[in-house]
Amino acid sequence: MTSDHEARLRAVSLRVTRPRLAVLAALHDHPHVDTETVLSLVRETHPTVSQQAVYDVLRALTDAGLVRRIQPAGANARYESRVGDNHHHVVCRSCGTIADVDCVVGHSPCLTPSEDHGYAVDEAEVVWWGTCPDCSTERTANVSPPEGSR
Repeated sequence: MTSDHEARLRAVSLRVTRPRLAVLAALHDHPHVDTETVLSLVRETHPTVSQQAVYDVLRALTDAGLVRRIQPAGANARYESRVGDNHHHVVCRSCGTIADVDCVVGHSPCLTPSEDHGYAVDEAEVVWWGTCPDCSTERTANVSPPEGSR
């Protein structure tokens, strides 16, 4: 996988560095994580990497289009390495878990605005909110049966 990450960095004219490779690997294995989680994952293999280095790498990778930054309303920014495929997200209101949702149309953008105001629209971002299966199960399990049914 490292050679894939190296090729991706070179394809966008970024120098191949250990912190960049570590961040790409972390995001490949753990999509939709926040900066602190990325830092923790990177430090598992590179304990001396600084917080600022991870911030800088995330910014460089995002600017180069290798990483996507998403920030659902009321949540910390999250990062993922799945880019360029026009997907959306669903977010759990209880635990904050985020999952990818593929666009049903497939081409970009998969939604057409009723009025584009002259913009050349090339992307649509949709976030659905709900309760994930784990939280739904937990909520159902914690509900007491009605009086008289015990």
